[in-house]
Amino acid sequence: MGFSGFPDEALIFYEGLVADNSKAYWTAHKGFYETGVRAPMLALMDELEPEFGPAHLFRPYRDVRFSKDKSPYKTHQGAYCEVGVEGVGYYVQVDADGLYVAAGWWSPGEQVARFREAVDDDTAGPLLEEILGALPGDLAVGGDRLKTRPRGAPEDHPRLGLLRHKTLHAGRRFEPEPWLHTPETLDRVRSTWQALVPLVDWLRRHIS
Repeated sequence: MGFSGFPDEALIFYEGLVADNSKAYWTAHKGFYETGVRAPMLALMDELEPEFGPAHLFRPYRDVRFSKDKSPYKTHQGAYCEVGVEGVGYYVQVDADGLYVAAGWWSPGEQVARFREAVDDDTAGPLLEEILGALPGDLAVGGDRLKTRPRGAPEDHPRLGLLRHKTLHAGRRFEPEPWLHTPETLDRVRSTWQALVPLVDWLRRHIS
């Protein structure tokens, strides 16, 4: 079956889960989750696979072992297409607030040093600035950042803001609209990801 949109009940399901994040609620609605949330997301990813590669659907269960928040279930369904570099790829999620579509780098660690080296480079760094500056205005750039400058970075570095990043991504939030329940959702996700291809390509080249 091709992708035909997310049903309105999917948003209502997540509204209920936000209000009652319990095993009782989940058990009572698990059947709908499978058919009204997971199945449409799988169908959406199948449609996008020829252009962006195979997707991973995130499990609905939270890892609460090291979290003060013991809510057992995620209040969104996310899916992710990695591009051959850990933590770099394309992301989409549906939740009670609608649809969020993004791409970039989400995996801090040893990649941070490679990212900062590339940002410091007089060719790669300005190119990243150019890529981010050319993004459509409704794409918000975000990521984890240091509150102060990285150790060794001069105060007058021309790309100090980028050097502070430990992850870097950009995305847009789509509020619930009638098109969300139609195949038009596929076009919205695809066009957003296409706009973010230059960012993903830069990250793939420079932090792999």
